[in-house]
Amino acid sequence: MSVTTRAHALTVPGAVLHYQVSGSGPLLLVSQSGEGDADRGVDLVERLTDSYTVVTYDRRGLSRSRLTDPGRGASMADHADDVARLLAELTDAPALMLGCSIGAVIGLHTAVRHPGAVGTLIAHEPVAPRLLAPAERALHQAELTDIQELYGREGLRVALPEIARSLGIDTSGRNSEPDLTPEPFDARRVANFDRFIRHDLTALVEDTLDPAGLRDTATRILPAVGGTTPPGVFDVRCAHALAGLLGTGTYAMPGGHNGNTSHPRAWAARLRELLADA
Repeated sequence: MSVTTRAHALTVPGAVLHYQVSGSGPLLLVSQSGEGDADRGVDLVERLTDSYTVVTYDRRGLSRSRLTDPGRGASMADHADDVARLLAELTDAPALMLGCSIGAVIGLHTAVRHPGAVGTLIAHEPVAPRLLAPAERALHQAELTDIQELYGREGLRVALPEIARSLGIDTSGRNSEPDLTPEPFDARRVANFDRFIRHDLTALVEDTLDPAGLRDTATRILPAVGGTTPPGVFDVRCAHALAGLLGTGTYAMPGGHNGNTSHPRAWAARLRELLADA
């Protein structure tokens, strides 16, 4: 399947954001998890471009998004402001948004900080301690800090299994769909992991998300969970807490925490169902 992708750059305060646009139809912005950049999820994107204008981007500090001060971190509010500026560059109408993990938290901030920017947000397993009760929130904030410290002492090879354990990520690949585009563990991806662990985990620990604001937003928020993600893990509990806050249920997605990359065919079909009336 061949899809034409157009690459662009957008200057924002403190950074130049790289973003990519494919397809035609209503605008659907995808905000990726972890170290994921604009190239992640190509198998999913190409299955949506017949119906949607799909926009993916490199979060500030990742891959081709250049920083004025590379040593400076970014808050979740900074990331949400980037999304709002990107959407304002592309459309005057409320956009559709898929946020995965940290991308879901960015979407939640965007919904509160920038009314009207996002019409519908699918928030898949948000890594959002602020959605939890204080004692549980503190527990998982400490867990994220411990991962950072472990990475600083022993490196990525040791830290990755702890990230997978915390978020319930299946790294075996045994349950994935066949014929997926490879995701090489190259130098760029290693650098993106470094940025994510050193800076974005801090942004999650220090997050200022106001749960009360989510009740009042005009954005239609669909809390989503992976069908094979272990039910007791941190990010799934956050999704259920979000659903409880909004008075909704959760929406099941194929696969686990990274189902958008492991089950792109099934995800594309499910996304079409969820976005059909948006």
